[in-house]
Amino acid sequence: MKIAIIKYNAGNTQSVIFALNRLGIEPILTDDFEELKSADKVIFPGVGEASTTMKHLKELHLNELIPDLKQPVLGICLGMQLMCKYSEENDTECLGIFDAPVVKFKSEDHKIPHMGWNNLVDADNELFKTLPDDHMYFVHSYYVPVSAYTIAKTDYINNFSAAIKKDNFYAVQFHPEKSGAQGSQILKNFIEL
Repeated sequence: MKIAIIKYNAGNTQSVIFALNRLGIEPILTDDFEELKSADKVIFPGVGEASTTMKHLKELHLNELIPDLKQPVLGICLGMQLMCKYSEENDTECLGIFDAPVVKFKSEDHKIPHMGWNNLVDADNELFKTLPDDHMYFVHSYYVPVSAYTIAKTDYINNFSAAIKKDNFYAVQFHPEKSGAQGSQILKNFIEL
């Protein structure tokens, strides 16, 4: 099985590679169109800022490729946000796979970014089967509101989408690669889709 991680200016590719290595998987890190199209599964990681990252994706023409991928694709953190239509972060038009906005947390009483462990609620999808725990590690200042795409929620300041799905596209706001055994199980579940 060929697992491809999209290579661009994302900050968490190495930790995703290590998490897959722990599952006995040797992924390829690539921005090559043919490699990505022929992979069995594709992971779209992300740590960073939306507008800079979208600019980089456009320079590589990955903004044209990613929405057309036909195999299961997993977006992680900023990868999830960039799969949406629009982000409030620097007024950024994103990939538009999900017709959903990305909005900034607003609170005078809570720390932003939302950083640390939080639990999943209503996690009802094959991505979440046989989890040893429902606590995941989050680091983000922007979120995707709950919508028809939502397959898991988390509450911080307000309810938001911890995970979304549309067709072959899956995305999680938390970091499975930093979420211990439960994060490993989610990656395993994705690989086995």
